[in-house]
Amino acid sequence: MILYPAIDLKEGKCVRLLRGDMAQATVFSESPAAQAEMFEQAGFSWLHVVDLDGAFQGKPANVHAIKDILARVKMPVQLGGGLRNIDVIADWLNAGISRVILGTVAQKNPLFVKEVCRQFPDQVAVGIDARGGLVATDGWAKTSETPAAELALRFEDAGVCAIIYTDIARDGAMEGPNFAETITLAERLSTPVIASGGISSCEDIARYKASEEQGIAGCILGRALYDGAIKAEDAIKLS
Repeated sequence: MILYPAIDLKEGKCVRLLRGDMAQATVFSESPAAQAEMFEQAGFSWLHVVDLDGAFQGKPANVHAIKDILARVKMPVQLGGGLRNIDVIADWLNAGISRVILGTVAQKNPLFVKEVCRQFPDQVAVGIDARGGLVATDGWAKTSETPAAELALRFEDAGVCAIIYTDIARDGAMEGPNFAETITLAERLSTPVIASGGISSCEDIARYKASEEQGIAGCILGRALYDGAIKAEDAIKLS
């Protein structure tokens, strides 16, 4: 199971939100690139980066911060937030991003996702962020009427390399993940699921690790890493 330390970018800084609320952003680092280097030196094998401003604006916003990260680390980086244009996606992949995460556009234009997968095989993940089981879009500012599982099933034959599933109510709250919903989703899919939202202890990581056979392929670690509730070395041993 792969652990993905998360760097969320807002106005060029590394922040964590509470339940996706941009007004409740805690700044953890003024230098996202330095933070990324720390994660790499700690032994993590992948990095998860989200352009929060880009998710709201519908286009990349923290370009310099992302390029600084790519220049500083050698580990592969998956990037989400505002990637709704195929030329923009191509530019980021050419710049060194290993995997793009398509979120809002996946709900609004599934055919676009399938075309991106066709052009860039094994480099596309779909990010499904749910509020009350329904898909949220536009930087979590809007909630659709589409059930998360229904959306995930649309991409079973698309060539998506992973579904990144986030329960917004748990994200950044340090209250534990929604295991039942996440594992149930993974069991319904052949596409691997990366769990996100609420992972606040090594026990949470261990529980997801025990669900690998059900389809859990990874976990995204956020606030718990920054707050010290999860130590990098302890987490990596469990993976």
